[in-house]
Amino acid sequence: MLSVTFLGTSASRPTVERGVSSIAVAREGETLLFECGEGTQRQMMRYGVSFSLGEIFVTHYHADHFLGIIGLVRTLGLQGREEPLHLYGPPGAEKNLGAAVALGVERAPFAIEIHQLKPGDVLKRDEYDLEVIDVEHGRNAVGFALREHQRLGRFNPEKAREFGVPEGPLWGRLHRGEAVEIGGSADRRIVTPDEIVGPPRPGRLVVYSGDTRPCESVVAAAEGADLLVHEATFSQEEKDRAQETDHATALEAAQVALAARVKRLVLTHVSARFSAAPEVLADEAREVFAETVVARDGMTIEVPLVE
Repeated sequence: MLSVTFLGTSASRPTVERGVSSIAVAREGETLLFECGEGTQRQMMRYGVSFSLGEIFVTHYHADHFLGIIGLVRTLGLQGREEPLHLYGPPGAEKNLGAAVALGVERAPFAIEIHQLKPGDVLKRDEYDLEVIDVEHGRNAVGFALREHQRLGRFNPEKAREFGVPEGPLWGRLHRGEAVEIGGSADRRIVTPDEIVGPPRPGRLVVYSGDTRPCESVVAAAEGADLLVHEATFSQEEKDRAQETDHATALEAAQVALAARVKRLVLTHVSARFSAAPEVLADEAREVFAETVVARDGMTIEVPLVE
């Protein structure tokens, strides 16, 4: 299971319809939080996102992307949390995230570890990697890509039986890519994985741009992605304003998706002027990239396995 829940989809300030930036990614029972704008903890309660998360990733230090850490840490402490919490951010992490953690009337009763990241860093996990992407949003801003490892090919039990491989540990060894020996002294033979197991299957790729101008580094990271979450603060009518503030228009985000040949595009970080009526952004983007939706608070997108 891999799903993306949008907790806050507004740009800069909350609106009646939208909170500020926060996205929860749930994968096989693990929850990763990207951005933690003010009010994120309430949005987590409202939309059923687990408080047992262990990591928060911040793309940059504008207030609408990390101020919610202050309240979330306090609440986790009041709930009796004991497990450590890991906070990740671009250069300046100790200063900015450390200041947020220190605010309040009491010290958190659990360990908080702050990690500084830079573009090109890769956090390696058992079944996926988290890649840190270079973006164009002033100094010290990054994006993230969750890239699952290649999966084993599909095991064919009928073929295994045809080849005389007894069900049990030998099936597991074949599935893991090991050749096995079967038969007795008179008819001993080797069965190889390519005889029983299909070709390896790709893992999934989810990319989150954070705040950025359209840029080649995001295109490269998102090549063939199952899901690209890209900011679209403005419409094309305000393309000059987007350029001045290092943001993207909906049309520009769609051009990134098209260049990267992604499967689906979700627009977020929506300006308050489009908060209640985001169709303008959706229509603009779909002229270039049809598989586009504008995120709304509480929306969850499932990312299916690739077969």
